[in-house]
Amino acid sequence: MTTRLTTLPNGFRIVTEHMPGLKSASAGVWVMAGGRHERAEQNGIAHFLEHMAFKGTKRRTSLQIAEEIEDVGGYINAYTSREMTAYYARVLENDVGLALDVIGDIVLNPAFDKKEIEVERHVILQEIGQALDTPDDIIFDWLQEVSYPDQSFGRTILGPEERVSSFTRADLKGFVAEHYGPAQMILAAAGAVDHDAIVKQAEDIFGAMKSQGQKQFQAASFRGTERREVKDLEQVHFAMAFDAPGYRHPDVYTAQIYSMAMGGGMSSRLFQKIREERGLCYSIFAQSGAYEDAGQITLYAGTSAAEIADLTSLTIDELKRASDDMSEAEVARARTQIKAGMLMGLESPSSRAERIARLLAIYGRIPELDEAVARIDAVTVADVRRYAGEVCGAGSAMALYGPVDRAPSLEAIRERLAS
Repeated sequence: MTTRLTTLPNGFRIVTEHMPGLKSASAGVWVMAGGRHERAEQNGIAHFLEHMAFKGTKRRTSLQIAEEIEDVGGYINAYTSREMTAYYARVLENDVGLALDVIGDIVLNPAFDKKEIEVERHVILQEIGQALDTPDDIIFDWLQEVSYPDQSFGRTILGPEERVSSFTRADLKGFVAEHYGPAQMILAAAGAVDHDAIVKQAEDIFGAMKSQGQKQFQAASFRGTERREVKDLEQVHFAMAFDAPGYRHPDVYTAQIYSMAMGGGMSSRLFQKIREERGLCYSIFAQSGAYEDAGQITLYAGTSAAEIADLTSLTIDELKRASDDMSEAEVARARTQIKAGMLMGLESPSSRAERIARLLAIYGRIPELDEAVARIDAVTVADVRRYAGEVCGAGSAMALYGPVDRAPSLEAIRERLAS
């Protein structure tokens, strides 16, 4: 695999990874403008903008955008996260130029037709309604909000209905003007790609963009609280978050290994103790997420109203026990699971393109895969036990949804963690 990086004079970056033997490629533009870059009155606009990119440009209708990519057997999509928005396509090798032309067009030349804004507004309101009707989705939005209250980092990506209902064409254009500068964009491509050809096309499409300064975003500060939503559901949906390291912190891989050992698979502690031994739930897991200046260890389970108290007690006890008896076998298994997941993901050009875009955004360079593997392998049992103890004393937050009357309070859980 060969990774190459070129930066245009205006700050726009192009990074590619050639994958020998492939006949297809994935290419896209990653913009460092996500939910956390919104002001309170803009909440949801980054996601709205992502939708509007596909609703027509000065050169193409929304149907033509879809047809041009699908006529050559490809697909095009986008997503909005807390830290970036991505527009990408997967095509055969001879159609990479077409994909870049379409992506450049939708990113730089959205029409923002007033009629289409109203149509897409209705679509997004339907998406918000669907999320509210999906308990094991919406609970994570609530958990984020109570982890980072009154902060851009804690607000939902979709935005509240009242904000989405009020966005105008001027609001959309204003967000683009603020955040869609060349230095905030990365063109990433992987698979059957020719770096020099992509750079030449990128110069034609993006080279004339005027440089602009990077907009500062509000720093994240974990200030965990709790939220309970009572609803007549079959299960209580229980989620907890613990303050954890950001992706530049030395403990970022320790946190990943810890969360994998605790709840990353069927052999994990929480799955074995709470589901397999006690049968208290169908689904339970733990995961680690890292961002520029923050991170979270997140736990989730769904159980009956009668068993939520037992489930939370056992979960906290398992978290506490890990600081004393996390074993070498558990740590080794978690290391292997993380490395295998990383390597398996790299068999896809789409995953490769996303990886190099994210690494470049994080580090300003593309670290070798061996560097990440070495850092994972360097995490010891002592590191994980030490980190497990720190989790018990870290900031925590909780969200509950359903028949929650018998669930303990966050204060009671914190007391149990500290005892």
